[in-house]
Amino acid sequence: MARPNSASLFSAALVGPALVGAVTKLDPRTMIRNPVMFVVEVVAALTTILFLRDVATGGANLAFSGQIILWLWFTVLFANFAEAIAEGRGKAQADSLRRTRTETMAKRLRGSGRDYDTVPGNDLKVGDVVLVEAGDIIPSDGEVILGVASVNEAAITGESAPVIRESGGDRSAVTGGTQVLSDEIRVRITAAAGSTFVDRMIALVEGASRQKTPNEIALNILLAGLTIVFVFAVASIPSFAAYAGGSIPLIVLVALFVTLIPTTIGALLSAIGIAGMDRLVRFNVLAMSGRAVEAAGDVDTLLLDKTGTITLGNRQATEFRPVHGVSEQDLADAAQLASLADETPEGRSIVVLAKDKYGLRARDMASLNATFVPFTAQTRMSGVDIDGSSIRKGAVESIITSVRQPPMASRGSSAALAYSPGVADETIREIQAIAEDVAKAGGTPLAVTRDGRLLGVVTLKDIVKGGIRERFAELRQMGIRTVMITGDNPMTAAAIAAEAGVDDFLAQATPEDKLALIRKEQAQGKLVAMCGDGTNDAPALAQADVGVAMNTGTVAAREAGNMVDLDSDPTKLIEIVGIGKQLLMTRGALTTFSIANDVAKYFAIIPAMFLVLYPQLQALNVMRLTSPESAILSAIIFNALIIVVLIPLALKGVSYRAVGAGALLRRNLAVYGLGGILVPFLGIKAIDLGITALHLV
Repeated sequence: MARPNSASLFSAALVGPALVGAVTKLDPRTMIRNPVMFVVEVVAALTTILFLRDVATGGANLAFSGQIILWLWFTVLFANFAEAIAEGRGKAQADSLRRTRTETMAKRLRGSGRDYDTVPGNDLKVGDVVLVEAGDIIPSDGEVILGVASVNEAAITGESAPVIRESGGDRSAVTGGTQVLSDEIRVRITAAAGSTFVDRMIALVEGASRQKTPNEIALNILLAGLTIVFVFAVASIPSFAAYAGGSIPLIVLVALFVTLIPTTIGALLSAIGIAGMDRLVRFNVLAMSGRAVEAAGDVDTLLLDKTGTITLGNRQATEFRPVHGVSEQDLADAAQLASLADETPEGRSIVVLAKDKYGLRARDMASLNATFVPFTAQTRMSGVDIDGSSIRKGAVESIITSVRQPPMASRGSSAALAYSPGVADETIREIQAIAEDVAKAGGTPLAVTRDGRLLGVVTLKDIVKGGIRERFAELRQMGIRTVMITGDNPMTAAAIAAEAGVDDFLAQATPEDKLALIRKEQAQGKLVAMCGDGTNDAPALAQADVGVAMNTGTVAAREAGNMVDLDSDPTKLIEIVGIGKQLLMTRGALTTFSIANDVAKYFAIIPAMFLVLYPQLQALNVMRLTSPESAILSAIIFNALIIVVLIPLALKGVSYRAVGAGALLRRNLAVYGLGGILVPFLGIKAIDLGITALHLV
C-alpha cells in the first residue's frame, strides 16, 4: 500500500502558506474560538494603541514597552502559525484527493433498458441509476445493483491492484472518481453532489469540519476560567503597589498577565487535535469527527473478526492423519489427487503440503484422463474419478454418510464409486475421534475416501497471523480487553482464541449477538471499538463508540461507522487505538508541561516586579536575573518562543508505548512536569544574558 509522503514539518511548501495563514487568522471572528489567545490578541491590540499614544506624546520607556508589545504579537502569531501548519499538512493530502474529482459525464439510464442520457455528474440525484462501462469514471458514490466489474480505486486508497465490485454482496459500494477497468455495472447513486465520500474527506482533512471533542471543550473551559481568574488577580496588583507607596507600569502588568495565563497549551491545543486526525488520514483512515479519534484513545474493549484480522483468512492444510492400516503417504497421495483441480486456497494448500512433505508432484488431470467432481452445497464433497477409481474429500459427516449409504454414480463421471460392502464401525469411530481432536485443536477436519474405504483426515487450520499474540499482549498492558468474533463453533473458536491470545471470544456470532455484546459492555461504562464491512454489521458499527467500516464494504456499513479504512484492513483497528491514545497522551503531556512552565515563569517575573517595593523578594530571585526589566522581557520572549519549539511535538505527537495508566502518569510528571519547570529556568536565564549583552534594556 502506497502511503502519502509526509511532508517535512517546516518545508517551504508548508511554511509559506502557514505564515500567511497566521496573519489571516488574526481576524477576531476566528480568534474568538481560542479564548486564551483571543485575550492575548485583545491585550496586544490595546497596548499597541496606548504605545502609539505615548509615542505621539513623548512617553517614557518606549523601547522597553515596544519590545514587550512586539513579543505579545509574536505570541499570537506563533499560536496561529501552529494551527496553520497543522492544517497545511491536511490540505496537502486534500489536494491529492481533490484531483480525483473531475467533471465526469454520466450515462443516466432512462428505464430498465440500456437507453441513457449523458449528463454532468454534478446533476445526478440520489436514486438515479447510471451505466458505467469499461474505461468510464464512476461519477458519484453509489451501490452496484447489477453486474460485476474490476475497479481501479488507486485514486482513493493508493492501492494499485484493482478490486472487484458486484451487486448483492458486501462489496457493492463504489466511490465517485474511481474507474471501471473491465465489464460494466449499473450503479444507483446514493450521494448528492457536494456530499460524496470524497467531498467529506476533503472537508475533514482540511480541518474545516473538525469539531472540538468533549475533552477539548472541557480543557478550553478550564483555560478560559484560569484566564478570567488571572484578569482579576492582575487587576488587584496596582492597589497593593499603591499601598506600598509605589506603582507598577501598565506594560509590566500586561506582561505578567500574559505570562500567568496558560498560553502554551492554549496556543497548541487546536494544532494537537488537527494533527491527530491528520495522522489517521496519513494512515489511510478517515475519521468522521475528532470525537471518534479521541474515543479510540479511551477504548476499553476491542471487538475483532477472526477471519482476516486474527487469522490470515484462508485455511491451510497442515497435517495428514491416516486411520489404522493406512500410511500417511497413501492418504497424502489420495488427498492431492482429489485436490488437483480444486482452485480454492484450501485445495491448493493440500497439493503443496503433499509435495513438500512427501515429494508428491502435481499431476496433469488431462493426461490422467481424470474427471473432476466439483464441490456442491448438497454433497459437501469434491473429488476425482480416475482409472476406474473414485476419490472424495469433504466434511466428515458427509463422507461417513456417503460410505454407509453409497449414492449412485453421478451422471458424466467416468467411474462409479466402488464402495466396500461394509465399512467397519471401528474405522468410522476412529475417523470421528480424529476429527474431534482436530476440532479441539482449532482446526477443520476434511475426510478422504478412496473407493469406499476411509483413509483418514486432512487437518485444515486457520493460520494465526505472526506477531498478533504479542500485539494483544500490548493491548492488555494498555488495559484493553480483546474479544474475537467468529462464526465458528465454540470448540474451534476457543482453540484459536487461546492460540491468538485474545481475552474472550464470541462464537457462532449473529448480528444480534454482536449488538447485544456491545450494549452489554457499554452498560458497564466501557467504550467499545469494532470493525465491519457488511450491511449486517451496520447496527453494531452504529452502536460502537468507535466503528471502523471497510471502504470495500456496503454503503450501509460506511454510513454507520464513524471511521472508514480506505485500505479495508481490519487489523488496522489496533493502530487506530494507538493513534487515539497518542492524541490523548500528547494533549496531557503538553498540558502538564504548560502548567509546570507557568509555575517556573512566576519565579522570573513576580520577584522582579516587586523587588523595588519589597527588597526581601530578592530571596525568590533564584535565577539572579540582571534587572526587573530584563526579567520581564526575558519571560515574555520565552513565553512566545516556547510555542514554536513545541510545534513539532504537537504535530508528531508524544511517542506512544503500551504501558499502564499509572506508568504513563509517572512518565508524564517526570518528563513533562519536571521538564516544564527546568526548561524555563534555563531558557529565561539564557535570554536574560543575551538581552543584557545586546543592551536591549
